[in-house]
Amino acid sequence: MNAPGMVSAQSESPLADEMMGAEMRQSARRQQGFTLIELMIVVAVLSIVAALAIPNYLRYQMQTRQSEAKANLAGIFMAESAHFGEQSMFGTFAQIGFGLAGSVNRYAYRVGAGTTAGSDLVLPLMGVDPGPNTIVPSGLTGQPAPGFTATATANLDADSTIDMWHVNDLKQGLQIADLSDVN
Repeated sequence: MNAPGMVSAQSESPLADEMMGAEMRQSARRQQGFTLIELMIVVAVLSIVAALAIPNYLRYQMQTRQSEAKANLAGIFMAESAHFGEQSMFGTFAQIGFGLAGSVNRYAYRVGAGTTAGSDLVLPLMGVDPGPNTIVPSGLTGQPAPGFTATATANLDADSTIDMWHVNDLKQGLQIADLSDVN
């Protein structure tokens, strides 16, 4: 006999025990894991998400690499402007004291003829030199109208398209690529 409000550990009938046991077995069966169909649906959903996300991530990565060219060309513009203010002429990288910071330079930079490394050509530290900018060539002009055009070129993703940028003494070309390697 149980005290009032207490539940007996033994059930009232064998039928109740059997029903309780059947419910527990069914509950245990339902909680054993996922079915193959459920797992396949999860894999399909993740594949779709990856198919959408990976190209966007790669495009974002290329755009951040292009910021290297913009920042360095802006630095070249500032150095050339300062050199012109002091010397009344634009100069090569050696003359303006331009050098790249860091060890992940992906672009080749040219000013003047762009053929002598260290003077008017800075080679990329990663990858190979894809050659000069074929749309806007680099160059220095003297009197009566002094000017300069500095270029940056790189193949960012190993395809046939070369990323090309330039800046000149009028600060033109710094915001839009001459030819973009980013799709």
